[in-house]
Amino acid sequence: MIKKAILPVAGLGTRFLPASKAIPKEMVTVVDRPAIEYVVREAVAAGIEQIILVTHSSKASIENHFDRNFELEHSLKQKNKLDLLAEITNIVPEHVSIISVRQPEPLGLGHAVLCAKDVIGEDDFVVLLPDVLVKNQVHHNDLTNMIKRYEESNAAQIMVESVPDHLVDQYGIVDVASIPSEGQSEVMRGIVEKPAIGIAPSNLSVIGRYILPARIMQLLEKTPRGAGNEIQLTDAIAMLQKEANIEAYRMQGQTFDCGSKLGYLKAVLHYGVDHPVLGDEFKSMIKALDLS
Repeated sequence: MIKKAILPVAGLGTRFLPASKAIPKEMVTVVDRPAIEYVVREAVAAGIEQIILVTHSSKASIENHFDRNFELEHSLKQKNKLDLLAEITNIVPEHVSIISVRQPEPLGLGHAVLCAKDVIGEDDFVVLLPDVLVKNQVHHNDLTNMIKRYEESNAAQIMVESVPDHLVDQYGIVDVASIPSEGQSEVMRGIVEKPAIGIAPSNLSVIGRYILPARIMQLLEKTPRGAGNEIQLTDAIAMLQKEANIEAYRMQGQTFDCGSKLGYLKAVLHYGVDHPVLGDEFKSMIKALDLS
């Protein structure tokens, strides 16, 4: 069973400046909670029990968010604000642990994953990029389905979604023999980074959700620096592909790139209208906007 997840949160968030100058981009709120909390909830809903934050010295507020705050809890209890007390004490279920390891220097996603090697040990694991929020359908959890497929096939899984053909040059695109249906996986032949329009092998883009065997850590240790003079996870995955099948899992839900400003605004709109308390009033506010 997959029980461990790595969340690389050491990046400086330059795409989100100036907001990310003093606040980690992962802590910018989407409606009423920081973006990273949605990613942690996604992991917990899929059965993850240990979350490893690969972090940086400037990201202490992320660790604090998932820690207890006894003074605040006491104050809310004294003021009989029990609903708010429940909100902050239930951020992480008791059976889930969150630990942090440091990435001492910015050497790429592959290096960030490798920083968690000692915690991962011999266990297979999930990698979740916190820039991307995955909004699942009511009866479908893509990460749960992807883990199930991994356990059935013993093949590493990379979550993908279809993008418009005219945008394929903005993404990492997977090469597959045939396009899988939503909720299904297909063996990959490779990943092409930002292929030119018209020659892309498919329109399925990698979205930042991976299920990988412990073996990938050994490969990352051997991976030379690649693009940007960094250790790239994609390069280690290509090495793994020479040994075993890797599959592309086509998601059913919807993604939001909260590392970009427009993606973040889109997430606020979608999560806002679906909010159980604020949703109806938020929808009315949107309808009342005079955009002429």
